[in-house]
Amino acid sequence: MQLDQRVEGYKEEIIKSTQEIISFKSLKDKPEKGMPFGKAINDTLLYFLGLAESMGFKTKNVDGYAGHVEYGEGEDIIGVLVHLDVVPEGDGWTYPPYSGHIADNRIYGRGIIDDKGPAISVLYALKAIKDSGFKLGKRIRIIAGLDEESGWACMKHYFEKEEKPVAGFSPDADFPIINSEMGILIFSMEKDFEPYDGDGVTVESIGGGNRPNMVPDFCEAVLISSDAKALEAAAERLTAFAGQTGYNMQSEMGNGRLTIKSYGVSAHGSTPEKGQNAIAQMIDFLNGISIEGEGVREYIRVLAQKIGFETDGKSLGIDLEDEISGKLVFNLGQMELDQNHGKVVINIRYPIKYEGDFVLAGLSKALEGTGIVIPDDVYDQAPLYVPEDNFMIKQLKEVYEEVTGEEAKLISIGGGTYARAIDNAVAFGPLLPGRPELAHEKNEYMNIDDLMTITKIYAKAMYSLSL
Repeated sequence: MQLDQRVEGYKEEIIKSTQEIISFKSLKDKPEKGMPFGKAINDTLLYFLGLAESMGFKTKNVDGYAGHVEYGEGEDIIGVLVHLDVVPEGDGWTYPPYSGHIADNRIYGRGIIDDKGPAISVLYALKAIKDSGFKLGKRIRIIAGLDEESGWACMKHYFEKEEKPVAGFSPDADFPIINSEMGILIFSMEKDFEPYDGDGVTVESIGGGNRPNMVPDFCEAVLISSDAKALEAAAERLTAFAGQTGYNMQSEMGNGRLTIKSYGVSAHGSTPEKGQNAIAQMIDFLNGISIEGEGVREYIRVLAQKIGFETDGKSLGIDLEDEISGKLVFNLGQMELDQNHGKVVINIRYPIKYEGDFVLAGLSKALEGTGIVIPDDVYDQAPLYVPEDNFMIKQLKEVYEEVTGEEAKLISIGGGTYARAIDNAVAFGPLLPGRPELAHEKNEYMNIDDLMTITKIYAKAMYSLSL
């Protein structure tokens, strides 16, 4: 029986398993004993490994940081790297985000694209290889990480304990083949200031955003003043501002405070232009009214002038680009502010021909004289680039073209995948050309026909690479 036929025979099982794994709200949480990323993520790993064991595969749980599923013989390993953690679901879903609801031949749920659907897909693809009785010259190992969305502590720990594959792919981006991934910086821009103790309107607090790598869809600010009329005037200004700009912003008064709520549209941090930044809306408004307290006022002013709604870092002097990976991508992901301290968290995707230190040096120069500092705890993930003549790319091209009948073009993305964790690795799917990019957005879904197609692609890819 051909691999395609095997996969088709698993269709109902694939759908059921995908719905089941989506039901786990696998958000990073406080660590518990043996569960470094919290119970929900740990339960998701146990489900995945248990499903693999029921198929007859060898599995291993590596201290709750990651796990793997293995099949085949040989000294070398072909790695397929997936992750089981997800970003927060946000608001505005048509169907419950952890239900795996099926409508119009689509499975809806947080993680169906990024990356639980692909994790189930590659597992059943490996089952198709096993059930076909093929003899492999290498071991195939599906490695499931649990901290991809928050810092990759899972991969660091896993590869301190386990051997590295010689090649592989991560089904966590787009088809045809991603051979170039931009560098990733995550850092904060912070400033201390003295509390304002006068009668005018000042900012008591600002909070917004879920993760650095998400466009924030909500931000809330609280303004205070002993002068109720001044707060009422600020509320009137907001109403006019929202009407002029079209931003979804509302306010409510109570207990000497004006609470302002800003609503945006979430998107992946690698494509911030597809979202609407709720924090940027808030900064834009606050910069246009009379805020007392020199420190907080100047902090907001700099953020408005140097960042605003820009997604390329131009006003900070870091609008870099190259011919392979394109333009730098800038996302203002989170903000926390009180009367003593302000902090925004930034997620940058920088072109592959540059280094993170070069970008940071440009930022530091742009911030001179503002009192804003970038603390040393910067996360810098170097770019990935695999040349077109690499042996693995040639094989993946052949498989993709055989299954789809379309040319397997090489593309570059701003996203970062586990392909960076090993040598000779690229991102390979799951999103087929022309499909909407819904990772990190509300109403994330995958068409069931696409789920079956990618499983066929992955079965043939793993088999080809393991010969």
